[in-house]
Formats: sequence, C-alpha cells, structure tokens
Amino acid sequence: MFPPPPPAARDCLTRIFGFADFRPSQGAIVGALCAGQDVAAIMPTGAGKSLCYQIPALVRPGTALVISPLIALMQDQVRALTGFGVRAASLTSADPADAQARTRAALERGALDLLYVSPERLATPAFQSLLATTRIALVAVDEAHCVSEWGHDFRPEYRLIRGVLDSLPNVPRIALTATADANTRADICANLGIDPANMLVAGFDRPNITYRVEPRRNPRAQITALLQKHPQASAIIYCRSRAQVDQIADALAAAGFPALPYHAGLDAPTRSANQARWAAEPGQIMVATVAFGMGVDKPDVRLVIHLGLPKSIEGYYQETGRAGRDGDPATAVTLHGSSDISRNRQWLDEIEDPARRAIEAERLAALLRFVEATGCRRVPLLAHFGDSPAPSCRACDNCLSPPRLSDLTEPARKLLSAVYRTGQRFGIAHLTDVLRGQATPRVNDLGHDRLPLFGIGADLPKTAWAALARTLEAEEALLRDADHHGLRLGPAARAILKGERSVRVADSALAPRAKRERRRDRGTPADSSDPRFERLRALRRELAVAAGVPPYVIFHDSVLHAIVAANPRNLADLATIPGVGEAKRERYGAAFLAALGR
Repeated sequence: MFPPPPPAARDCLTRIFGFADFRPSQGAIVGALCAGQDVAAIMPTGAGKSLCYQIPALVRPGTALVISPLIALMQDQVRALTGFGVRAASLTSADPADAQARTRAALERGALDLLYVSPERLATPAFQSLLATTRIALVAVDEAHCVSEWGHDFRPEYRLIRGVLDSLPNVPRIALTATADANTRADICANLGIDPANMLVAGFDRPNITYRVEPRRNPRAQITALLQKHPQASAIIYCRSRAQVDQIADALAAAGFPALPYHAGLDAPTRSANQARWAAEPGQIMVATVAFGMGVDKPDVRLVIHLGLPKSIEGYYQETGRAGRDGDPATAVTLHGSSDISRNRQWLDEIEDPARRAIEAERLAALLRFVEATGCRRVPLLAHFGDSPAPSCRACDNCLSPPRLSDLTEPARKLLSAVYRTGQRFGIAHLTDVLRGQATPRVNDLGHDRLPLFGIGADLPKTAWAALARTLEAEEALLRDADHHGLRLGPAARAILKGERSVRVADSALAPRAKRERRRDRGTPADSSDPRFERLRALRRELAVAAGVPPYVIFHDSVLHAIVAANPRNLADLATIPGVGEAKRERYGAAFLAALGR
C-alpha cells in the first residue's frame, strides 16, 4: 500500500541522523509522505515517530508544518533538530518578539525545513495569512489522540485543525500518536480527513519496560526502596493529588533524594524551572500529577511509579511510556489500593454523557484486568489496543516470578450466587456482609439475613472477598453497573457456576499485609559503570551546560553506550555508530574521541 522511501530519504537518514536503516514501519510512512500520501501512524513510544515526518520534510520542497500541543515539546524538538544541523524553529508565546519576527522572515523566504506551532496559533487569522504565502511540504499533527473526544486527553482546539488542512490542497498530512484504541483511531481519521485505509498501526508493545504491580502498604517506604534499587536513575512518580505530590516530594528531599514537585497549583515559573532542571540534570526525580508528562522527551527515564491507579488504561499506557524512550531497560511500578477503584468509580459518576461513560467504564475495566492479572500483564494491556501478545513476556513481575495462587472456585460460586440472589444490584461491601453472616441493619431491612447463603462465607476475611470480586470483574464473570456500580453476572459467570471453569487468586491479593517475594526486574545496561561511559557522560554534561540544552540533545545515553561498545579510534569509526550524524560528528567527535583516550 505504501511506496518505499526514496534514495534521498535514506541519504538524510544516514548523513544527518546517523542511522543505517529505517526501523520497522518507519520506511513505509516515510515513503508514503514523500510520495504525497496522507498517513495515520499509531506507533509505540521509542519507535521513532518524529523521524517519520522530519525526513520527508527534508526531502519534499517547502516547509513542514508541525502542530504540537505543548511549548516544552516544541522547544525540545527544535533543539534536537538544530543539533543535527536541520533548519527548524517554533512560533510560540514563549518566544521573544524579535525571535518570532526572525522566524516569520525565515518562513517567508523559504529558509525553514520545519516549523512547530500550537493548534491555537494555527487558528489565528494572522498565521493563516502567513500560510497562504508559504510553500508547505507537509502537515504533521503530533499527539493526534487529542483530536478525539474518545481519547484520554481530548483538547477541543485540536478540532480546529481540519479546516486549515483542507485549505492546503495537495499537501500530505500525517497524524501521529502512541496511544489510541479502536474508537480513538477512527475518530482521528474522521476529524483529520485521513482515509482509514492509510492507517498504519505498528503495535503497542514496549519490550524494554518491565511492568510491576504491588499492593500499596507504606507508600513512602515502598517508593524509597524502589529508588534505592535504581540509584542515580531519572524517575517520575505520579500521584493522585497536589497535596500528595508536595508530601512525597518533601519527604524524598528530606531523605536526600533529588526530588522536585510538579502540579497545576505551582506558579508557571516554578513548574518551568523544575521541568527544565529535571530534563537537564541526570538522576532527577519528578513527583507530579498527570499535569506533567505529555511531550516529555527525556530519553533516559529508568523508573516510573504510579502511587495509585490512573483513570484509564490509556492514561496508564501513556504515562508509563515515558520510561525507556531510548530503548534501554526501564521499570514501571504501580502501587494500588482498594480506594483507587472507588475514586475512579466516583469519577465515572461525574460523566454525564452515557456513551462516554460506557467507554470510560470499559477502559477502567481493562485497567482492572491488568492490575488483577495472575498471568502475563502484557496480555490484558496490549489486548485492549488490539494486539495479540504471546502468553508470556518474561518482562513483568508475574512472568519473572509467577505468584502463588489459591483455588477459590467454590467461594467464587458462592459470591456469584449471592449476586444473583440479591438482585444483581449491590456492591461487594453489602455482598460480603451477607456471605459472612453480618446482620447489619441494611441486611436485615432487605431480608437478606433470611437467604440460604447468609453466613456461608464466614471463613474468608473481607479482604479476600474484595480480592475475589476484583478477580471476577477482571475475568468478566462480574460486571459493574456504570450508573450505580452494583455487581451483576457477566458472560463468564455461567461456566464458573456450572463447574466448567476454575478461579484462582494470587495469595498476595488475599493477604495484602504479607511480604511479597522480591521481584527481579531489568537493571541499567551493564556498561553504565564503565569508567569510559562515565567520562563520556561528564563530557556531555559540560557541552550541554555550555550550549544551554539538556544533555540528551547532545547524545542519548544509548549513543554513549554504543560509543563505549564500539570504542572508535577516529572520526571515520565514529561515523558508523547509530545516532552520530554528520553535524554532530563534526561538532563533538574530536572531544568524545579525546575522552576515550584517542
């Protein structure tokens, strides 16, 4: 369907960006855009989405227009591109008036390869007048899930983009995102005018990320232990509230960790300063609400911790995807408690549109299936996005160290019977009272103390019944009413009630206070402690400070690892290392060779 990339695109890939060949899916997208075709690209973080439009921007005549939601993201992209010798600029409210004037002048005389703007600026009459006199090579819509009302981060201003796209005839358009389920993908195509036949879904798996889920017991102690297992690692800790962000950040800072807070309650200069410091300095820890993250381009985040469940599996995937963007091993840990589900159910109650509420309820159910999984966690995670992963990934806690399981088939049948006998409209708290024989006023008033099953589950504690209910929800034997959250029988209930299907629950969920086995997870690359690697990092830091850019703009950690492994003797050897393009080799090559003792 898509033509191969032309020779000029391959030349740009090697000469400017320093890569020998395209990654899977990149070549098809680059070929399509170079040929003038529209594309919707759904690619996992770290798969090289940006190159898919940056290279066609260098091949096609004119200036590529890139629409992006965040100023920080645009600035990161522009810094990275200018580091490769590409003529790139942005027009944002953060740019001084004289810089904006220079950018407009460069655009008018055709001296820009790429221009980054926000959807709000795109919609202004002044900018559209500027576009009318400019030759546009292509239009790229980054973070395209923002255009969809079904997306987890819908932004109404993204709906303004379509009119501008349609005013540019014969200009190819590309929509890019890492996070989009079937509903969101269809909405992206419809709202940006892209034929669904031109959609390329490259998969959602991030094989370098190890996923772990743990009951939340002592959050500060658990976070401290995780940070100690990943010393000097850049990290993000997501919290559910501003107050929690401040508490955790203060506690970590008092314990000697380089922790910074980020949430909407902080003034803009403080947020900007904290983000800049986190991006520029290695080993920094950002403690944040979900206000932090979209467009984060820091490649060497080794650890992402969720102190509670996000609202949906899309949000979880997007936030954990900020780990390991450079392809090196990273870890995503979720610390969850029973209150998380109640909080998310309350959030569902606040959604007035029934169709939207039903979709969000399914997304929350998908997240629950991930959290309660007793097998490979990638299976429910990737299945939600339409992928069909192998039954074992060898990169999640359950695969690395399978949990001990208890057979709770008979209690499951009792719980399902209780759901049915009480009218399929009560939550687990009331059902537990009935099963454990607790004659509460509500149980007595409803006459549930006279049911034959009253008291037949007194041998199990409340925590076990709650864990069993979560497992049955995850297996779709129980469904939760989107309006009142009462439990009802699901499609898998019949097989359990008839004895055709067993139910097993992890012992750690049944006894949340028990000490869980230590999990093995992937560490940092073996050469991180190599003295040559440390010398290269120190040099990179000096160059970054002198240039006023984050260190990864000079070279990613993955490039430094490759340099250490290759041990180049001269500039010609350095040219063979992925990520060392022509401009960077000329600018930094001699200094890095000297740091190696060459």
